[in-house]
Amino acid sequence: MIYEMYVDSSASIEKFGFGFIFSSHWEPVKEEFGALTFIYGTIVSSFMALLMSLPISIGVAIFLSELVHKSVRTSLSFLVEILAAIPSIIYGFWGIFVLAPFMRTTIQPFLQSVFGFLPFFQGTMYGTGLLTASIILAIMITPIITAITRDVLKAIPVAQKEAAYALGATRWEGIKMALLNARSGILGGAVLGLGRAIGETMAVTMVIGNKAQIMASFFEPAYTMASVIANEFAEASNEMQISALIEVGLILFGVTFIVNSMARLLIYSVTRNSQ
Repeated sequence: MIYEMYVDSSASIEKFGFGFIFSSHWEPVKEEFGALTFIYGTIVSSFMALLMSLPISIGVAIFLSELVHKSVRTSLSFLVEILAAIPSIIYGFWGIFVLAPFMRTTIQPFLQSVFGFLPFFQGTMYGTGLLTASIILAIMITPIITAITRDVLKAIPVAQKEAAYALGATRWEGIKMALLNARSGILGGAVLGLGRAIGETMAVTMVIGNKAQIMASFFEPAYTMASVIANEFAEASNEMQISALIEVGLILFGVTFIVNSMARLLIYSVTRNSQ
């Protein structure tokens, strides 16, 4: 796959070189292409989604593994994990018809009234935009991080927990100990969720606004690497545009591969120590 994408994007690579990554110009008519705006939108939306999702995911995982009664644990776990089975296009429709109007009328005005002195919460309130896409991504990656964190917490030997309680630790101190022992696995789950967010296409395409620009405001429309490929590949007007889009895909493939490999290594380090 890497070889084929490299061959098909060779025209763009030869013409633009490394400047393709650092250029923000994307003008198919003039055959001037740069991926910086798409890289920016992908990175910012994914990391914002991770920041929103991680505390919720850890809290749900602690509740499922340490606090909830066994009689309802399976049912609650199923309800959380079924979120991962919902097609991304459904999240996109929900984002367009429910989340975006709510963001435009309620959330964005509130954020602007409270944090309007910051450039991140200034500008026109469209409803769609970088922040809305990040919220959709946060909802989509929460089941992944929750499931991995729960499994890592369950992998901690019971003897360690019993020893902590025997030494006088409270229940919350025991949970804190479990989180410290499972920090590598939790980090691996977070990185795996980040990789999922980076590669998401349809849901983000439907709510991010799809405008190639770099703006400080989270309310403004943006673009991601996956969404520009989905929007423009079928209607590419010339060979150079096709080559540039394939090079964007090559960059996205490389980033996703590296992120997921890091997550797998972190998770493996925890599961290996627990065996």
